[in-house]
Amino acid sequence: MAAQQPIRLVGGTGSPYTQKMVALLRYRRVPYAVSWGQPDQACDALGVEKPKPIFMPTFFFEEEGGLKATTDSTPIIRRLEEMYPGRSVLPEDPALAFIDYLIEDFADEWCTKYMFHYRWYPEVDADNAGTLLPLGFDVSMPKDGHEQLKQWVSERQINRLYVVGSNDTTAPVIDASYRRFLAAMENHLAHQKFMLGNRPAAGDFGLYGQLTQLVGFDPTPRAIAHEVSPRTVAWVDQMDDQSGVEPTEQDWVGLDDQPESLRGLMQEIGRVYAPAQLANARAVQAGERTWESEIDGAPWTQQTFPYQAKCLQWTNERYRALDDADRARVDALLQGTGVETMLSLA
Repeated sequence: MAAQQPIRLVGGTGSPYTQKMVALLRYRRVPYAVSWGQPDQACDALGVEKPKPIFMPTFFFEEEGGLKATTDSTPIIRRLEEMYPGRSVLPEDPALAFIDYLIEDFADEWCTKYMFHYRWYPEVDADNAGTLLPLGFDVSMPKDGHEQLKQWVSERQINRLYVVGSNDTTAPVIDASYRRFLAAMENHLAHQKFMLGNRPAAGDFGLYGQLTQLVGFDPTPRAIAHEVSPRTVAWVDQMDDQSGVEPTEQDWVGLDDQPESLRGLMQEIGRVYAPAQLANARAVQAGERTWESEIDGAPWTQQTFPYQAKCLQWTNERYRALDDADRARVDALLQGTGVETMLSLA
């Protein structure tokens, strides 16, 4: 039998979404070949049309008609589930799967605010990132070229902090949310190894991706993580390679049997992510390029993201797709957390 060809992907060591997907591929024992570089250059080299938008990681799938470049980790995870049976990261229980989806969405769309803020807002972190990110693509880069690229990358990213809402006013809000998130993780990991039991789900890999940077790359959030949640620091190290786990269906903990600590994570989602999603969706509907709201008692202004409005739509579609019994179980967990404000049956 011919050996199965590895899936090809291109990304960066400093990309949380690349780290998310590489760890997931390792856990699922899916053969892969990752190249550390720029996806647009890889597309040019392969003669493949660039996806829009193009970001890390970019996967290259064999399809009818040839190779196709694809991005967006959440649908790629579902595509891999269809391609490779076994060792699933999606719970079979629809109610549990919905909570997993909610955690993954929070990781991808809110926890990335922690990552981008800490990477480019504090001077020490911006200097660290500006130095290391270019070397992540070419460790043998000449010194002069490295200095020029460091300056270009740093200026570009610092000037984009407004995009995720990071500024002098919101910095304390982001910092407080990150610390509460870590405290919730510390509490939850004291009860079970992963977010939904004793096997990792897609949401675990979403959180892991962001935390690889917060705990392993950027100095300020790393120090905070060691202070607030040593369990999270250890968990990130373990999540890097879970290929030795032999999961069973019984390793999922049913929604009704989850520890109370899961609500702590839901409460942080409801406290900060839900109001941001609702304000962004209103701005998209009104055709406004920016939105303003109050989050955690402070004014918040940032660029409007149509994609995040789609994320809210997709979350609601999944919620509405639950049958009455499963929806009731989800509602029981979420009641009073604030998450319910962004869910609707309308």
